[in-house]
Amino acid sequence: MEQEKFTLLRRFQYTSEAIIFQGKLESQGIEVFLRDNNTIDSNPLYSNAIGGVKLFVKTEDYEKAEEVLGEVNLYAVDDENQPVKCPKCGNEQIDMVTSIKDWKSFISFAFFILLYIAPFSVKHKYKCGGCKFEFNF
Repeated sequence: MEQEKFTLLRRFQYTSEAIIFQGKLESQGIEVFLRDNNTIDSNPLYSNAIGGVKLFVKTEDYEKAEEVLGEVNLYAVDDENQPVKCPKCGNEQIDMVTSIKDWKSFISFAFFILLYIAPFSVKHKYKCGGCKFEFNF
């Protein structure tokens, strides 16, 4: 009996991100295997320590999977599905980040750390992957 071989395709910080890509690949007929997702679901703080959720595909499907994921935009898009551009440098590699720059956000974050509950007030901004400029959209 020949054993199937899987190859690491991508790593993700959280399981929810990996599941989105898993669904995209499986819709194209590519078999997917996730590793370390249960550990990270149990305690998300372990994600960086163990290298995140790992998404594997069969070795013979690797190139097709790369092609499928190459069509997916990994950066922020607007309501018309157009890439968000940095107002400072025009770069399209924009990620949404949380910002703790005012007292309300800081106090909420402090309660989160002390009581292990979700923060009440966190501001979301966009951050350019090129010049690191943060802005509202």
